[in-house]
Amino acid sequence: MSRTPIVTLTGVHKYYGDYHALRGITAEIGQGEFFSLLGPSGCGKTTLLRAIAGFEDISEGQVLLDGKDMEGVPPNRRPTNMVFQSYAIFPHMSVAENVGFGLRRSGKSAEEKRRAVGEALEMVGLAKFGSRAAHALSGGQRQRVALARALILKPKVLLLDEPLSALDKKMREVMQVELIRLQREVGITFILVTHDQEEALVMSDRIAVMFEGEIAQLDDPETLYRRPKSRRVAEFIGSMNFLPATVVGEGNGRVSVEVLGLGRTELDAAQCPSGARGGAGEVGVRPESLTILYEGQTAEGGREADGTVKEVVYYGDMTYYDVLLDGTPAPVRVSMRNMPGRKVLDFGARARLAWDPRSMVLFC
Repeated sequence: MSRTPIVTLTGVHKYYGDYHALRGITAEIGQGEFFSLLGPSGCGKTTLLRAIAGFEDISEGQVLLDGKDMEGVPPNRRPTNMVFQSYAIFPHMSVAENVGFGLRRSGKSAEEKRRAVGEALEMVGLAKFGSRAAHALSGGQRQRVALARALILKPKVLLLDEPLSALDKKMREVMQVELIRLQREVGITFILVTHDQEEALVMSDRIAVMFEGEIAQLDDPETLYRRPKSRRVAEFIGSMNFLPATVVGEGNGRVSVEVLGLGRTELDAAQCPSGARGGAGEVGVRPESLTILYEGQTAEGGREADGTVKEVVYYGDMTYYDVLLDGTPAPVRVSMRNMPGRKVLDFGARARLAWDPRSMVLFC
């Protein structure tokens, strides 16, 4: 991925009457980057995508594509193409006719068009489907046809508006891998809109998490997951436990915290995104960062906590436990991989949990 920005957004606002849909969006998206706009319904992610495409006029700010201001430039003159959620496949046309639709006025000869369609279908794994009727395709195949139709015009930026939402879970997982492979192969910038956090984490180089028309955090997937900057982002990205905590001291880049149910621990200042202001706060810790200790096992540094199993959910490869730590009002979620010989605990069993302060984030 190049560090050179292909999309530059500066102070982008969008109003619909009194409704403020986009609130000063500023971001740069690099050449060859797989970039995702992630957020709940109504957060403005699709509005922002459509503003980049030119289907929505912005109220304030600037959109640059490949260094050029897009003010007043219609969608068909922008170096972008869009794959819509509905795919917009023409059912009365064949697969090849659908893919080649955008080349009608390209000035290419019939042979050049045929070759381009063949290359596009090869790219998405549909080389033998050119003559098939579009209405006879499966959901995953229709999605690939929509991708081929968009890519045949060789855009600099491909915009994807929740393209996998209509597929079942297994097909979504297959197509996620296919989109990653395709993006790497063609080397152009993909901008994906999704409300599916797992989809964004799996596919993206960077993710912009949006709430109420604003970017709450823009980071690579691991940073978003391990170091969310706010409780709202932490709750939206994956699952996280929150335990009441009190800051009892700080200095030399360290913060001393008393965590309900776990006791006192020290955190690095980088684990406190909003700063350690003293007083009450909450510590966030992911389920996989809590470990059930079995007979004969001990925790490093004596970092153990006792509790009672209140729920057991078995998923085959994983078991999820809700464990009520002694002295706490609500259980924490613990995820454990099911290894050969590892016992699945029963409801009501006593359990010892180990924890690592490096996995924690403090929200004040």
